[in-house]
Amino acid sequence: MGIIANRLSAIKPSQTIAISAKARALAAEGKDIIGLSAGEPDFDTPDHVIEAAIAAMRAGETRYTDPDGTPELKAAVARKFKRDNNLDYAPSQVSIATGGKQILYNALMASLDEGDEVVIPAPYWVSYPDMVLLAGGTPVIVPCSQENRFILQPADLEAAITPKTKWIIFNSPSNPTGAGYTHDDLKRITDVLMRHPHVWVMTDDMYEHLVYDDFKFCTPAEVEPGLYDRTLTVNGMSKAFCMTGWRIGYAAGPESLIKGMRTIQSQSTSNPNSIAQAASIAALDGPMEFLAANNEVFKARRDLVVSMLNQAPGINCHTPEGAFYVYPSVAGCIGKSTPSGKVIENDEDFVSELLGAEGVAAVHGAAFGLEPHFRISYATATELLEDACARIQRFCASLR
Repeated sequence: MGIIANRLSAIKPSQTIAISAKARALAAEGKDIIGLSAGEPDFDTPDHVIEAAIAAMRAGETRYTDPDGTPELKAAVARKFKRDNNLDYAPSQVSIATGGKQILYNALMASLDEGDEVVIPAPYWVSYPDMVLLAGGTPVIVPCSQENRFILQPADLEAAITPKTKWIIFNSPSNPTGAGYTHDDLKRITDVLMRHPHVWVMTDDMYEHLVYDDFKFCTPAEVEPGLYDRTLTVNGMSKAFCMTGWRIGYAAGPESLIKGMRTIQSQSTSNPNSIAQAASIAALDGPMEFLAANNEVFKARRDLVVSMLNQAPGINCHTPEGAFYVYPSVAGCIGKSTPSGKVIENDEDFVSELLGAEGVAAVHGAAFGLEPHFRISYATATELLEDACARIQRFCASLR
């Protein structure tokens, strides 16, 4: 009898982490590798956030806190939701965890029973379906095509909902596509959900502040107040505040759910890092001018990458509204052969051969539930992106 639990048989390791690790290993061997697989801003954490962390350490804020966050950070999160999203939450409705991933995991573990279904639009962040499976639920995947801007269509959502549906997991702007839902897009979705009062909404707003052109972010409970009592609004410090390693995520929702999440966290990790919590208060309440400056750089990179990829034979790249990803189609490359004779049968073949031939590390679309595509993160130096896209053009031109 083996030691490994049966539940792990349905779970796959994170593909994005695996490809980043493979790229690092090749670079360590001396290969010329450009890694575009990790979703991590290349900007430093703002100085005032770092100074707040140093001050917290000097003030002795290095001990255990309440299991799901300090009262001070919960209050700062409540202020953020009121200021940015016009949502009123009491601190007792707020949960703080070690990153947004733990928030999502806690919520699913606290709410799912065996057989409960969770609707997940695809492409999706790689961890959503596996977290649902770990919690005993059943992921129900709804494809969202590039022809529809990777946006969930109301009729497709309606068709996916059954009496067993417990949640829909909603992500805008999206990882991996960067697709953002306009107010009208979201209203069409919330109208469907208002007809199904047993379905809860888990909205992952991690890329809220990373939006471009004239796109205006909105979140489901803001668009449809009738969903307030069955929505968990999830966010975190990682992306907009360039605090990936600080590991702070947060959410607000009904007290009964928040209490259940607190119970899960108290018996697993207990409190998030106390110093990172103090730094997060300074971030949420502090100056935000750096966001516009960062976004200007991200927008220029997005435009560069979209333009160069659309010049590669066989690639079609949609222009996203936010985040720092593009999700180009490689349909025009499927069935072609590399100079060595390897036939590109799917998007996994495409990214594998691209890494071997040109040293560009990206993530294949199958990992995100929609083929044939691949994901590129443009959260890296502009000159590296230009080089990487030139290599992708060269690789595609070599296919026959």
